Amino acid sequence: MIEIQGLKKSYGTKLVLDGVHLTVPDGAKFGLIGINGAGKSTLLRLIADVLRPDEGAILLDGESVTGNAKKRKELFFLPDDPYYASGTTVAKLIELYRTFYPFDRALFDKYASVFGLQLATPIRNFSKGMKRQAFAALALACRPRYLLLDEAFDGLDPLARLELKRGLIEQEDCTVLISSHSLRELEDICSGFALLDGGTIADAGDIHDALGKVHKFQFALEKEVRREDIPFECLSFEAEGRVARIVVRGDAENLMRMLEALHPLFVEEIAVDFEELFLCEVQKRGYMS
Repeated sequence: MIEIQGLKKSYGTKLVLDGVHLTVPDGAKFGLIGINGAGKSTLLRLIADVLRPDEGAILLDGESVTGNAKKRKELFFLPDDPYYASGTTVAKLIELYRTFYPFDRALFDKYASVFGLQLATPIRNFSKGMKRQAFAALALACRPRYLLLDEAFDGLDPLARLELKRGLIEQEDCTVLISSHSLRELEDICSGFALLDGGTIADAGDIHDALGKVHKFQFALEKEVRREDIPFECLSFEAEGRVARIVVRGDAENLMRMLEALHPLFVEEIAVDFEELFLCEVQKRGYMS
């Protein structure tokens, strides 16, 4: 279990994290979301003990990770732009990681085959997507107890994204914390999420529970639809003439009754996905017009 207690971190005079509290259960696949600059990468680096907090504590199974070499060996951190020396090959990284982790060569070979990895070619010659595939295969094969992924799906083609999602799901005993803007991918594999905003956790919980509290309706009136026609608060409102689409929180049956009281030409409920829920939260906080 990952426990984050009152975490604060600044870069000079810029406060990035301001009292972050978060718990990630054992074996969870957990999504970390937020706009650019919200502090997602900083939080992952702090958990990985790459950075040290100004205040607060990070516990893995009740032990502080700060300066703890034993707990560090249970953790694999894959940053958005991993470092490698000029002549480094995948084969050399395999030898390196085998000294630190219970490296599963058969599992790695499986992904190397799927991704078409060239083990003897310098990684500097790989495309962005191929680099991400190589490091993802290495991370999965290390079989860490804790896997931290920063922008895990960035640069991956659809097939590689599918294989990575399958690989993460199959790591049953691994607690995975993923920072990503690919929210549809997170919805596929993650049970929980945390939204970073203003240096703190603005929202957190079960993804499907959060989606279950939000509803999207499409309807048409006999006249042009205006926001003031809607008898309740909307997270999102879009209208084109007589047709409108709204996203709201509340009881679906009650909301439907209130919409039917407007005598619509038609009204239907549409599924809301995790990306749409995030955009509503972003708009509510004034980051988008």
